[in-house]
Amino acid sequence: MQSDAKNVKEYLNELPPERRKAIEKVREVILENLPEGMEEEMNWGMVTYQVPLEEYPDTYNNKPLMYAALASQKNHMSLYLTSIYADDDKKEEFEKEYKATGKRYDVGKSCVRFRKLDDLPLDVIADAIASTDMEDFIEQTKKAGSTRKRGKNK
Repeated sequence: MQSDAKNVKEYLNELPPERRKAIEKVREVILENLPEGMEEEMNWGMVTYQVPLEEYPDTYNNKPLMYAALASQKNHMSLYLTSIYADDDKKEEFEKEYKATGKRYDVGKSCVRFRKLDDLPLDVIADAIASTDMEDFIEQTKKAGSTRKRGKNK
């Protein structure tokens, strides 16, 4: 469910109280661990944490690079962790640490789904958010882009 909210406060105010509480807590963890230079905005109908276009304007869609995002969906909430899903080693480490907590590991292509705050190991989430600085994330993106371009030319 995408939101038409113009800012994060408006987005949070749209949520039912229990969802708002969970999203606000995860947001707090993200903001406390977000690498320097990243910004929080509304984009793609979600609360996003992104590389400002001033730092990296060369994106395929002319939008900022999404580092992480939070969304309230119809049947669950989602935490998108683009930075770890772009790095196989970080993805494997995240999965291992997450599963070691005993919490249900419910993931999609680039997101962790949760129904309530207790479903998330917030310390593991904090580590994942803090794991890649902005410069390394930009380099990952450039590398992935050059790989995609090479694949198209075959």
